[in-house]
Amino acid sequence: MAVSFFLRAAGAVCSLLVLAAGCTSAPDYTPKPKGYNRIDLPSHAYQSLGAGHPYTFEYSRYAKILRDSSYLAQPHWINVYYPKLQANVQITYSDLKGQPKLFNRMLEDARKLTSKHEIKATAIDESVMKTPNGMRVAVFELQGEVPSQFQFYTTDSTRHFFRGALYFRTATANDSLAPVIEYVKQDVVRLLNTLKYQ
Repeated sequence: MAVSFFLRAAGAVCSLLVLAAGCTSAPDYTPKPKGYNRIDLPSHAYQSLGAGHPYTFEYSRYAKILRDSSYLAQPHWINVYYPKLQANVQITYSDLKGQPKLFNRMLEDARKLTSKHEIKATAIDESVMKTPNGMRVAVFELQGEVPSQFQFYTTDSTRHFFRGALYFRTATANDSLAPVIEYVKQDVVRLLNTLKYQ
């Protein structure tokens, strides 16, 4: 009888402990939204490209002009490189020399270089902008995890063919790079609006 009473009392105490533990509020472990690194971008400021090329334009004071060192590079291929942003605008230029076949080949190459990103792109928005100098520029904005987010070309179809593409030398996802992409795109629009042939 004493054992039975002891077991009932022990059971009641255990039940009370379980109830008491269940009634205490547990810490609130609410997951936090995904965050992105803060990127401090300087105010836009520009400088003119030096002599030595058949074209000139204004580019960011925070960028350096580097000669294209790839084995395919032609004399007036350059990179507008942003060291702090790890961004690079690759510029290619060809003198068409009044040759329609060369013009058609350059046009086809420009289209192919953009379309090769279709595999990873969620969208490719194509538009045409007109610069203050009267040039028409074909602009391609690529969305998704693509290596090049912004590409363009402009040509007079007889002598000049000027093409560019924005790349980042980083593995950071494009949604995290969105502010930097927009920042450099503004600089590219300035470049195009100030582009002149020598």
